[in-house]
Amino acid sequence: MTFFKYKADYVPVFLLCSIFVLDLVVFFNAEHLWQVVTWMIIGIAPKSVFCSFSHHHQHLETFKQPILNRLIEVPYACITGITSHLWFLHHVVGHHMNFMDQTKDESRWKRANGKLMSEFEYAFSVWITSYARAVIVGKRFPKQMKIFIIMALIQLGLLTVLFIINWQNALFVYLLPMAISLFLTAWLTYYHHAGLDTQNEFEASFNCTNSFYNLVTGNLGYHTAHHKRWRLHWSLLPEYHKSIEQKIPEHLIHDRFFSGKKLHQAAVKISEKTAA
Repeated sequence: MTFFKYKADYVPVFLLCSIFVLDLVVFFNAEHLWQVVTWMIIGIAPKSVFCSFSHHHQHLETFKQPILNRLIEVPYACITGITSHLWFLHHVVGHHMNFMDQTKDESRWKRANGKLMSEFEYAFSVWITSYARAVIVGKRFPKQMKIFIIMALIQLGLLTVLFIINWQNALFVYLLPMAISLFLTAWLTYYHHAGLDTQNEFEASFNCTNSFYNLVTGNLGYHTAHHKRWRLHWSLLPEYHKSIEQKIPEHLIHDRFFSGKKLHQAAVKISEKTAA
């Protein structure tokens, strides 16, 4: 009998727990500033990867048992800065239900005047407002809001204890990497939708078929498929993408790990001409 809903989650969960344990080892054993700073620099890239899997978990929980889902959310939060149900409220509800309406989208890429935000502007906006927007959305979902608040308080309590034990190690092993990972997550999501002003679901997302990109993001490159079936497990997205690929405009599909400004701008211009 397995506790997992899907076997594909075995490896991501094992790696997540491994990094969580390494953080604890560094926290309790590092005696010098250079040691924790070095670990922060080395660890930020793999930690940012788990932001994608935290996202997947909050779309479709990893385990069959609720208690295990709450427990795995503790290392997810310590590593990514994303606490339990933050992405459910901000992203699953606030974004997925409204991503084609920039007046309601909690990950909106338009300014109040309707102009396209820059990458940094968008990333900073999502990063700095993510918890506040989750609270606003949570008012309509009291059951999920309750879990969000309880788990956020538990996380805050754990972080407080770590700071009492060793504030310097807590800062560089936990707090700063959490903040950086959340910011980088927001930055990378800019290229999912920015500039695609449409009411057609097949024309509202950029798709990346690069194999390495999809390995480290859990197939988030198949973004149209993800939006069409947001409860579909991440391991099944490539297959579903193939079934709908012919409906997605060619300029919205690329195979580069980094899409780049020029590629993005060119795709947006094509979309604008098509819409006109």
